[in-house]
Amino acid sequence: MKFFHISDIHLGKKVNGYSMMDEQRYILGEILRMADEEKPDAVVIAGDIYDRTYPSPEAVALCDEFLFQLSSRSIAVLAISGNHDSPERVAFGSRIFGRSGIHLSPVYDGHVEPVVLSDEYGSVNFYMLPFIRPYDVRRYFPDEEIETYDDAVKKAVNDLGADFSVRNVLITHQFVSGAKNSDSEEVMVGGTNQVEVSAFAGFDYTALGHLHRPQHVKSEIVRYSGAPLKYSTSEANDTKSVTVAELRIKGDITLRQLPLTPKHDLRIIKGKFEELISPDFDCGGANDDYIHIVLTDEDDVPDAVGKLRSIYPRIMTIEYDNTRTRMMNTVEMSSDKPLRAKSSEELFEELYELQNGTCLTDTQKETVREIMSELQEGET
Repeated sequence: MKFFHISDIHLGKKVNGYSMMDEQRYILGEILRMADEEKPDAVVIAGDIYDRTYPSPEAVALCDEFLFQLSSRSIAVLAISGNHDSPERVAFGSRIFGRSGIHLSPVYDGHVEPVVLSDEYGSVNFYMLPFIRPYDVRRYFPDEEIETYDDAVKKAVNDLGADFSVRNVLITHQFVSGAKNSDSEEVMVGGTNQVEVSAFAGFDYTALGHLHRPQHVKSEIVRYSGAPLKYSTSEANDTKSVTVAELRIKGDITLRQLPLTPKHDLRIIKGKFEELISPDFDCGGANDDYIHIVLTDEDDVPDAVGKLRSIYPRIMTIEYDNTRTRMMNTVEMSSDKPLRAKSSEELFEELYELQNGTCLTDTQKETVREIMSELQEGET
């Protein structure tokens, strides 16, 4: 049984104001090309098909086309809803679509029936457990103590009634403790939404969604496929991929990754403004990639984004890395005079000197005084 494991497509997503629809259309085309070469029996989509609970018509149309293309190749699809999806919308028509090999997770109701696929070694049970929160499970097991995400997932998994003497694959969308997240995911403060990897013991493979970096968690057979595209600068150095799993007899599984090359990459370039606009500057890729720029100039460059965009048309964000920014979190005010005894102008002058390593000029001091005076008049 060979299957692709993908997740977190986030159809309809925007990153720093840029629509990712064209990039997503391209990368789904790449996955279909890989399917033509590899000929998998199934494609597993482990949640976050869409980026929003109410996806745009364009996002729905792209999803429809992708599923149609897989179905026309006689490739089974097993897709669950993630925390960004509407479980009800993903589940719509699932019983009808299932007849064509497109299996969509129903809304969780305390019971999960496996989808059974067969190969020369026998049957493989695919359990599709959509993203669940504690209250999603508690309502069906009122006598159980279900307070945390870990409690909820363990109860839901234990209630599957899986026969571990045969081959079983679990598809779910949760944050597993020990995994590394990126800036493009929703992670709860304090890790209260984390699930222990022990919840998945016994399964031949657990196909995870939710985190965007491809990785396994404490075990090779508990794996995040990662998002197919880079959705934050924290993923700039990641290699996106499709995970290919091949199940043979019970306990015999091999995993490999097929690298995905985007239409436009997301990269970080760093240097002084004059260096970045020089025709001789090697930015490490195409100028029309999505770019996060780090300027190392000590002084701010007026309209830096506008000037740089003529060279790098897909600038996403810009920041400075210099003496001032490095001192931002370590500024300390001098204690030679109590803070309450200092004027607003004096406080500003001290802050400016600490942040910039230089004093205000007489002209700047006069400007500060005028602004402070206007502010005080406004308060009055």
